[in-house]
Amino acid sequence: MFSKEVVVMNQVGLRARPATFFTQKANEFKCSVWIQKDERKVNAKSLLGVLSLGIIKGTNITIVADGEDEESAVETLCELISHDFAE
Repeated sequence: MFSKEVVVMNQVGLRARPATFFTQKANEFKCSVWIQKDERKVNAKSLLGVLSLGIIKGTNITIVADGEDEESAVETLCELISHDFAE
């Protein structure tokens, strides 16, 4: 299991379009991927799960992955968030 904390800094947080980019990227990996916000943990490959967290600008989240490509998944998803989903 591999995890990393990241701060969401784009204007809209993880709403419709950024959440779609995020889940599409998460689905490219074989490992299980989750987003953890406070005590809640959801499947990062589920758009509804990601949207249900209500992640806004400035929110700290932890990306957790477990499986053969876990490190690559976490690093790639953190980079996507850090670069504001290429906005």
